[in-house]
Amino acid sequence: MDDKLLYTVPEVARHLSLSRSKVYELVRANVIPSVKIDRVRRVRGADVMAFVDSLRSVA
Repeated sequence: MDDKLLYTVPEVARHLSLSRSKVYELVRANVIPSVKIDRVRRVRGADVMAFVDSLRSVA
């Protein structure tokens, strides 16, 4: 991910090659932590990378 601090769910979905609905499912399950700013859900880049790292440790 680039140098942004927060990403929208569609940006996270594109980065992870997942559907938007799958990312929302992961966010709802708190697998990927998120924050809500006004009406927009945002995800920290560090949390996306932590999610990816957790996949490596499981595999």
